[in-house]
Amino acid sequence: MPRPSPAWFDAQYNARAGIPEHPAILRHWADASARALARSGWVLDLAYGDDASERLDILPAAGAAGAPVLVYIHGGYWRALDKRDQAFVAPPFADAGAMVAQLNYALCPAVGIEHIAMQLTQALAWVWRHAADHGGDRERIVVAGHSAGGHLAAMLLACDWQAVAADLPADLVKSALAISGLYELEPLRHAPFLAADIGLSAASARRLSPALWPAPARGRLATVVGGDESEEFRRQSALIASAWGPVVVAAETVAGRNHMDVLHEIAHPHSRTHALALELLGIP
Repeated sequence: MPRPSPAWFDAQYNARAGIPEHPAILRHWADASARALARSGWVLDLAYGDDASERLDILPAAGAAGAPVLVYIHGGYWRALDKRDQAFVAPPFADAGAMVAQLNYALCPAVGIEHIAMQLTQALAWVWRHAADHGGDRERIVVAGHSAGGHLAAMLLACDWQAVAADLPADLVKSALAISGLYELEPLRHAPFLAADIGLSAASARRLSPALWPAPARGRLATVVGGDESEEFRRQSALIASAWGPVVVAAETVAGRNHMDVLHEIAHPHSRTHALALELLGIP
């Protein structure tokens, strides 16, 4: 079967171009995040590494110490956005009793996706070592992310942590929630709007595709995709569920949501996606 055209790949993966209301969604994110950051208690721009991009923000739990930890990774196709652009994700979880850490990382094309993944292993190691300083329980770390952040969350669930550092536990990440994630990167090499910036080769696309890895030996991955997303984003979600199997992956679709507004579900205290995140965190 012939490969689809570059225009087809762009139509499938250029989510903003396919969502006419995307400027209003971005304004909503900005306004909601500004309100979230006005809340007291944030600890901002903690360094998890030496580079200026290696910073994280923490919102402690609104409760006793020993809180489960939600580590959130923003999307933006590894080339855009900042941790503060999606700060609105954090307060509902802090109110529910979780410590939230929101991560920054370097962006393509200045660095490659592999570099970003390695940065985030260092960020998670930092969170494990310092969670207790901010009221968190390092034995209950869950990673969540949207779009490219969902790809990175899946990678971190499957990470060989003891190869990162000898003091880290094999099960550092207990579970992950990937919203509209990407798990097979080869198609992105053929999408002109993106390919030059992320600079994947056939070999690096294979190496960085969690769907081509063995299923993690421990932990759970919950995937959420919008019912109004493109055929390819819905295929990506089905692919990781098939590749890693039902013991590891629970896949859900949210009707009536597109690639951008599906993120609103995680911050809505009465949504199924928010409840799923609380379940992974062990919050009743």
